[in-house]
Amino acid sequence: MFRDRAGRLQDGYSRQCPGCEVVLFFAEDSQHPFIKRAMRDARKVRKELREAQAARRLAPEAPAATSRSSEGRRRTAGRSE
Repeated sequence: MFRDRAGRLQDGYSRQCPGCEVVLFFAEDSQHPFIKRAMRDARKVRKELREAQAARRLAPEAPAATSRSSEGRRRTAGRSE
């Protein structure tokens, strides 16, 4: 077993095993259980990354960082009694 980026691991991808130097071919219709699991996990990770990226795009921008002195002025101005 070795690690590779989920973005690379798609149907038709091939990689040489760093341990035994055998070339592995990754295909959606593979009968090997480890290849099936790797393809399924990579598909799941790519989906989660796309969703996180979409959520970041839709989220409002974070407010700009303020200095400590302006934060204190803002806090006391909000205390109108």
